[in-house]
Amino acid sequence: MKKKILDKKNINLSRRGFVSGAALSAAGLAALPATAQAESVAMCPAGGMVAWKQPDNNNGLIVQQEQGPSNIQTVGTVGLDYFGHCAFRLTSPRGVTIMFDPWRNDPSGYWGVWYPKDFPKTKVDIGLSTHAHFDHDALDKIEATMLLDRMVGEFEFADVKITGIADKHACSAPGWYKWTDAIKEFGQSPCPPNNPHHMDMSMYLIETGGLRIVMWGDNRHNPSKEALKLLGKVDVLTLPVDGSQHILSYDQGDSIVRQLNPNVVIPTHYLCEGVSITLTTLQTADEWVNNQKSKMLLKSSGIQLNLAEVKKMNNEFMYFGANTAT
Repeated sequence: MKKKILDKKNINLSRRGFVSGAALSAAGLAALPATAQAESVAMCPAGGMVAWKQPDNNNGLIVQQEQGPSNIQTVGTVGLDYFGHCAFRLTSPRGVTIMFDPWRNDPSGYWGVWYPKDFPKTKVDIGLSTHAHFDHDALDKIEATMLLDRMVGEFEFADVKITGIADKHACSAPGWYKWTDAIKEFGQSPCPPNNPHHMDMSMYLIETGGLRIVMWGDNRHNPSKEALKLLGKVDVLTLPVDGSQHILSYDQGDSIVRQLNPNVVIPTHYLCEGVSITLTTLQTADEWVNNQKSKMLLKSSGIQLNLAEVKKMNNEFMYFGANTAT
C-alpha cells in the first residue's frame, strides 16, 4: 500500500472555514446568529423534513413485521458495506438494512469542503447517526423508512437488536490539528460535564446473526464504566483512528482494542480517496494498520461476516482503504 503523507504546511488554514469560524456548524452551529442558523437548516433540512419526497415505501418492513421477530443469536451472514469516513450499511441475515453515520459537507460553510460529491441516495430500512456533526448526521441524504437519530436505549425489530449507549465525543485532539480549540474560542467547553450537545455521543451495539458489532462513532477513548459494561463482549469493533490522529491517537486506539478484545477491528474516520479530500486534515489509516500483528487489506467495499469465521480471528484488522460503495 502506498502511504500518503499530509503536509500541514500546504493546508490553507487561514481560510474562514478553519480559523475564525471553525467552531460553528456541526461543531458549534448553536453559536451562529439565529438568522444564520435558520439559513443553514434551510440549506440542509433534517431527514424527517424531506421524507415526503422519498419515492419508496415501507412494504419491506411490513413483510418483516408479519414474519415476526427472530432470535438475534441465530447464526447467519451479516453484510457490511463501507461508504467512506464512518458510514456503513449493515444487512442482517433476514435482510434488514441499516445505514450508520452518512456524511455531508458542513451546511454553514465554516469547516470548508470535506467531500467533493454528495452522499449517494441509498434506500435502507433504518438510518442512525451517532452525533450531531456534519460528517456523521446526513440522514436527509438517505432514503430510510425509519430514522433513529442519536438513539439511546434499546430497539428491536425482525432479527436485529440495537442498543444506543450514551457517552461523550473525544474532546482532546491528540494530533497536530487542535480542532477542539475552535470550540473554546466561542466560549464553550468541549469536554464534560459542561460540553455542548454536539459533543454528546451515542455508540451503537448491533446484535444480529449471532454477532455483536459496535459502531464507536467519535466516542472518547475512556468511556464510563457503565458504558463499557453495556458494550460487553465485542465481536466486531469500528474505531476512528487515522494518521493525523484526529479523533483517537494510535495509543488510544490500541488501548481500546486491548480492553474490549474484539475479534475484528475496522478503522474509520480516515482520508479516503474518492470520498474525502485533504481539507479534512485527515490522513489514511495505513500506518496504524501496518503496525498491527494481524491485518487484512480488503479488496472491495463489502464484506460478509459469519460468526464461525469471526470467532477464529483475534484482533484481526480489516481495512477497507479507498474501497467504498460510493
